[in-house]
Amino acid sequence: MKRKLAGLYAITPDEPRTDILVDKVGQALRGGASALQYRNKSAGTELRLEQGRALAALCRAAGAAFIVNDDLALALELGADGAHLGADDGDLAEARRRLGQHKLLGVSCYDRVELAQAAAQAGADYLAFGSVFSSSTKPGAVRAPLAIFAEARRSFSLPLVAIGGITLQNAPQVFAAGADAVAVISALFDAGDIAASAAGFTRLHQQQRMQP
Repeated sequence: MKRKLAGLYAITPDEPRTDILVDKVGQALRGGASALQYRNKSAGTELRLEQGRALAALCRAAGAAFIVNDDLALALELGADGAHLGADDGDLAEARRRLGQHKLLGVSCYDRVELAQAAAQAGADYLAFGSVFSSSTKPGAVRAPLAIFAEARRSFSLPLVAIGGITLQNAPQVFAAGADAVAVISALFDAGDIAASAAGFTRLHQQQRMQP
């Protein structure tokens, strides 16, 4: 049975040392991250395989979903739980076919509900919107208003993921707006205590779920 994304969706920083990356991700998982996306835009093929294998094993042991960003072939080779694709990462229906029905397919929809509609029709399992705030990782990214989550919720029953500039301070706004999960890089992996930061995001999500 497929997992449904909710809570903290950790996204890896570009870290060339696998041992350091594994340690950081381990802390995030101990803090309650329910899913991890492996994203490394600077690594070569061999390093991506090495890091991906290590992180896949770590997530499997922790019971967290392991998802690969932008690289369907790598996701399949690693036996990942799914892949996350952007607007320029290939045909979504073909990706759905290659992944099969038991793997997760996530799609970046930026600030456009029509992209979400196409993704849902192609078989996406979750829809990501953002950047919801200014992001140090992607300073030039398209900005998506928080109101897009209420708009998307009226049209889709799929989990909605918010990404971009999310911190412990602004995450309550994001969950309150209707996001099921927050995708976080900097506020998680640049924190002095990664596990504590992860636990903070997880707690905020739980608090939102308890709201009447």
